[in-house]
Amino acid sequence: MAYTDDWESLMNGVFGPGGKLKFSQSTPQAAQPKPEKPEKTQDSPLPDWNAALLAQQKKLDEMLKQQNAALKGQDAATKSALEDSRKMLRDMEEDGLLAKGTADAKPEHLGSFEGLADEVKKTVLGQDAFVEGVARAMRRPFVLGTEPPAARNVVLLCGGAGTGRHFALTETARCMAARGLLRSDRIASLDLALYPNSGAEKLFLQDLYAALYAPGEIVVFEHYESCYPGFLKTISDLAVKGSAPLSSRYLVNKEGILVDAGTALAPGAVSRIDPRGKYLIFFSNKGREAMADHFGAAFVSALGDVCTTTPFAREDLAALAAQQLNALARKVQTRLGLTLSAGADVRDHVAARCTPEQGAAGLAACCDKIFLALSEYCLQTDKKLTGTVTLTARPDGIDFQLGNAAPARLFDLLPAAYTGAVDEIKRELDELVGLAPVKEYVFGLADNIQVQQRRAAAGFKTASLSMHMIFTGNPGTGKTTIARLVARYLKAIGALKGGQLIEVSRGDLVGRYTGHTAPLTNSVIESALGGVLFIDEAYSLYRGEQDSFGLEAIDTLVKGMEDHRDELVVILAGYTKEMETFLTANSGLASRFPNKIEFPDYTADELLDITTVLAKGKGYRLAESCTFPLLGYYKRRQALDSRTAGNGRLARNTLEKAIFNQSRRLVAEPAAELDLILPGDLEFEK
Repeated sequence: MAYTDDWESLMNGVFGPGGKLKFSQSTPQAAQPKPEKPEKTQDSPLPDWNAALLAQQKKLDEMLKQQNAALKGQDAATKSALEDSRKMLRDMEEDGLLAKGTADAKPEHLGSFEGLADEVKKTVLGQDAFVEGVARAMRRPFVLGTEPPAARNVVLLCGGAGTGRHFALTETARCMAARGLLRSDRIASLDLALYPNSGAEKLFLQDLYAALYAPGEIVVFEHYESCYPGFLKTISDLAVKGSAPLSSRYLVNKEGILVDAGTALAPGAVSRIDPRGKYLIFFSNKGREAMADHFGAAFVSALGDVCTTTPFAREDLAALAAQQLNALARKVQTRLGLTLSAGADVRDHVAARCTPEQGAAGLAACCDKIFLALSEYCLQTDKKLTGTVTLTARPDGIDFQLGNAAPARLFDLLPAAYTGAVDEIKRELDELVGLAPVKEYVFGLADNIQVQQRRAAAGFKTASLSMHMIFTGNPGTGKTTIARLVARYLKAIGALKGGQLIEVSRGDLVGRYTGHTAPLTNSVIESALGGVLFIDEAYSLYRGEQDSFGLEAIDTLVKGMEDHRDELVVILAGYTKEMETFLTANSGLASRFPNKIEFPDYTADELLDITTVLAKGKGYRLAESCTFPLLGYYKRRQALDSRTAGNGRLARNTLEKAIFNQSRRLVAEPAAELDLILPGDLEFEK
């Protein structure tokens, strides 16, 4: 460096080469011409050594100052370049090109797992052992070594819903990418519930191939319990054998999509797929034993790590609630310009939103609701609001107070939930003639669901209610009508996601040859998920112990109800006696239907009311003089055969005959009222 050369030159100028002191000028001989040697006289004084040293010291100090200034300039330039580099990294983070935190990663952590778990624990609270397990699972291939294209590691992450499994994996991947341990923090996800039967094979292979070739080094599999077993075999081969054969030849088109090559002989055909050296990670609410039932023992043996979350402790929920409230305060400050103040009472209120169904996600939902309510408050005025908004918790909600204003209920600011559909369906049910026991049950069902929703909102445990039903009764007593209304009603009150009603009979469930029934029944079940599956004349599925096809359909239905118990409501309808026999076809069938509703026969008075309602719906009205003959006719028919006479079809058929006879009468009487049905128009069967 220049600094060392200048120092040596200076010292040589003072002492001379080899360290011998010089008595001439301090400037190096190479820099100046050699001065003439003075003549020595007897009276010449000795050279002033101190002055020479002081002069050289001044030069040395000046050079040191210049050197320090140069070094400071270099430090400033280096610091500026470093800041520019960090800004560029942060911009790349914002654009999603780098993992969050890459710009702030400590140099000693680059390429190292040291302190990784502790870093993840700063954001993932209450699951310390789980986070350590995930970090260990991600580190394992770095210690043991792997040979691509085999999977880097096969991991099972299990535990209850909302316990932080997904967030912990996401944060671990982000921190690893920031440290350079992963090329990217992106995670490819495959929902295996989308491939329930063999007909989804091409879609499954296309999505699997896309996930394995997606950016990032982690592939996640969810809901394996609902996947077609043949596809699970492919995934198992990836984990156990390192590759999986394809049943036919495929090509990769220019968009990177796997397509069936058919019978064409094309170069570059794909006959196998492999994990490409990626982490294969499975999410489940269950552990190894459940996986063994679906994938087999070899797959479970191939699992490198099994990490299980635990229920949140009280103090963990308090910490999570505080974390969510801090994030809410920043959001309120940024978006609304208000300072949020909340105490331990609000923190505990938010923490109580953790439910078995939602887990910690309930805390975030509560904070989102608070923000929406505060936003609504700000939207009610066109003035800019400033100051501190203070939250206080009550047993049934939260109060807010801005500045010195009076406290008010926060959630009252939110728009009232839409109940128009519920009210409309209730009105339709109320207008149905008779069926008092049925109406009581349906309305009671809604009451139970609403109470459970209130319990969940208040932080209490909820009790799931089986809504599978059996409707028994004679034909024409309103079973199908009520089933349709029930499907709409359950959708309206939030008990079902879809609300569709799938009406089927034996022909839609039972196949025509061996091996056809189970796939056919499963496809019907899949179409009804999120809604109601209504099987009319369900007793026809069981024609005795020799009816193997019918028994297979029943067994498949029972299994489907168990696999999708939170996504499906099944309603069976049929004659009372026949349905009792039908329930003996499978030992688990009766227990799956705790709600048995008997549809009573209509009385003569109710049949008269039905006739009046039907006539009004068609734009007709019955003359008062029609009442007595209709009532007498219905009573006589019921006395002869209540099984066929006590139903709405009798009333409908009677009205249609009357309308036909009225038309013939009106041709002969042009001045008569067009909408009035007279007793002479009635025609009764003998």
